[in-house]
Amino acid sequence: MARTAYRIVLWLALPLVLVRLAWRARRQPGYLAHLGERFGAGPRPAGKPVIWVHAVSVGETRAAAPLVTLLRREHPGAAVLLTHTTPTGRDTGRELFGDGVTQSWLPWDHVAFVRRFLDRVRPDLGVLLETEIWPNLLAECRARGVPVFLVNARLSARSAAGYARLPSLAREALGNLAGVAAQTPEDASRLESLGARDVAVTGNIKFDLAVPGETAERGAALRALLGRDRRVWVVGSTRDGEEALLVEAIEAARPPADVLVVIVPRHPQRFEEVAQLLAARGPIGRRSLGQPVPAHVRYALGDSMGEMLDYYAAADVVFVGGSLKPFGGQNLIEPCAVGRPVVFGPHTFNFESAAEAALAAGAGLRARDAAHAVTLAMQLLEDGARRAQMGQRAEGFAKANRGALDRLAAWLAERLPASLATARGSPAPGRPP
Repeated sequence: MARTAYRIVLWLALPLVLVRLAWRARRQPGYLAHLGERFGAGPRPAGKPVIWVHAVSVGETRAAAPLVTLLRREHPGAAVLLTHTTPTGRDTGRELFGDGVTQSWLPWDHVAFVRRFLDRVRPDLGVLLETEIWPNLLAECRARGVPVFLVNARLSARSAAGYARLPSLAREALGNLAGVAAQTPEDASRLESLGARDVAVTGNIKFDLAVPGETAERGAALRALLGRDRRVWVVGSTRDGEEALLVEAIEAARPPADVLVVIVPRHPQRFEEVAQLLAARGPIGRRSLGQPVPAHVRYALGDSMGEMLDYYAAADVVFVGGSLKPFGGQNLIEPCAVGRPVVFGPHTFNFESAAEAALAAGAGLRARDAAHAVTLAMQLLEDGARRAQMGQRAEGFAKANRGALDRLAAWLAERLPASLATARGSPAPGRPP
């Protein structure tokens, strides 16, 4: 009964979904590209067996990258289908893998669209990243004997309470998963209580981020444009409304003239909006111009894609956005991985375990609000010794929590369908066959 009601609601909502898609395409035309894939008419991967990995947007796609690389290495004869929900996620997948994988949108969770998708793709294995729980998709996969695993899974207390309002639908959907690899024991407990089975704790694979060897060099080149003789505060992955809060707090604090604030919005469609906000305070620098930022300029806009680690490597102090307002926070592991002290706001429920561990390790500081975030950042910018110590602790914290990818790979290897278990390539170095 619950899934029947869910299906009816989906069909009634479809016109609104289409309107919303068109609205979002005004800023990001990529939302309307390959439109047929939203209705299940995705590309057919060239090859068999097919490993299907779903990563919603940029963060999930980057988190999935080492897993996809490992799966391709251990199953060299398999085709990999990488599905997304957002254009930025799709662009990131193309940047990371090029033509090495087939890319598609994940269809909307209507039975007809899901069946068309599965008829065309015919996956042997499905891997969903983090919190992707789609009742019709999971029911159809189970009916066809396609094992689907939720990996790097997380479920905040807030999200768990939301699912608990629809207990029968949540229990059916989670019960249709072949297994769950959770980030933390708390995530595992919440998922099990809602109906998930075969739940293991393997850790957060975002800690297994491979920092490219050229990151330090690229960060130094970017720092040369920002100003080698300036103190640089990078405010990364900000979400709607956060920039205004921070700019107001910065203006009230009146930081020293040699402090440059670099704001990097999470979503590229907001670059111009944030540019206007900053320009109202005076001249600004823009990364997209590729020019040095004049010494008298207080704000610079990070209006480029694929350079987040470079921005962090160019910083003295980092604030990670999505945390001043209740968005749940963005990835604070990245600045830690390049050895930068990190400040974040009160709302980190999407990264709660990592945030609390960073605080305990002395790698990060939590701000109560925008004004407090500015105060904490300025204190660090004034205290070079403390800043260096926190940077060392941040890098150590990131390194100490690695290993989730190996645990996840071992867990998945025990659950592979026959079509993949018999098609394994040579084992990765150091890992038993």
